[in-house]
Amino acid sequence: MSIVKLNNRGVKDATAIGSVTGLGNMRFIKKLTASSSATLSFVDGSSDVVLDDTYKEYVFTFNNIHPSVNEASLGINFSIDSGSNYNVTKTTTFFQAYHSENGSANALQYSAGADLAQSTGDQRIISGIDDDNDSSGSGYLSVFNPSSTTFVKHFISQSNTVYPDSSNLCVQQRCAGYANTTSAVDAVQFKMSSGDIDAGDICLYGIL
Repeated sequence: MSIVKLNNRGVKDATAIGSVTGLGNMRFIKKLTASSSATLSFVDGSSDVVLDDTYKEYVFTFNNIHPSVNEASLGINFSIDSGSNYNVTKTTTFFQAYHSENGSANALQYSAGADLAQSTGDQRIISGIDDDNDSSGSGYLSVFNPSSTTFVKHFISQSNTVYPDSSNLCVQQRCAGYANTTSAVDAVQFKMSSGDIDAGDICLYGIL
């Protein structure tokens, strides 16, 4: 059961939530819903978004993200100037496990083509989503202490998707890394590697 109330910032306080467990108490902050959207951006202080020292951890959940272009990948980037630029330097790691619908293929592997080494480019968090009408990708992203002006900014994501392979692969993907800046990160942007985010929603929570 979830008990929801408003805190003194007018933010919903969910003391329990079923979609992500083991993360402590989660306070709902903002939901963005895609509709042929080029980007979905969460900017501190804009449109009721909180992304500051109110919380030491923030979680983004992405639900049924559907691309407009086949095999497009959902990526993230960070800003230190309130969304004027999304180009923070990142170093990351990425691996995945997959299994086909017919049971003919399975593997656990590191994905060297999906990691970054001191790059300002977007980091994939769901790599290669099928654009079939019944396909999508879902998961979550944790960002730790983004407002720190002392430490780099660590982040971890986990997702599951249907890869557009002839075997219709079920693919679980995990990414982790750090934004290599001691400036406060005050905005996070989600976008596809090509085309738009055709449908789906992304919600932001603060973790107590």
